Amino acid sequence: MKFLFILIPMILAANNIEQLALKMNLLAGTKSTLQWSRIFSSEQRQMQYGINSLDEIQKMRLKEYLLKHAADSNQPRVSGL
Repeated sequence: MKFLFILIPMILAANNIEQLALKMNLLAGTKSTLQWSRIFSSEQRQMQYGINSLDEIQKMRLKEYLLKHAADSNQPRVSGL
């Protein structure tokens, strides 16, 4: 039972970060992991996508989500699939 109390917030957080990415028009499967890494490594590139307005925790979770579902990842998120 204790496991469920830990798992539920993690699931909700995952859904929230996916929704945040969609609101920001950041579709994970449109770029490779290298491209997403470059975006997060540069303040100027982050500004182009509006990522710089997020707090550090949101940035970290968004980067994790985008890398996990990038076009060249094991679990890509591509529209229509």
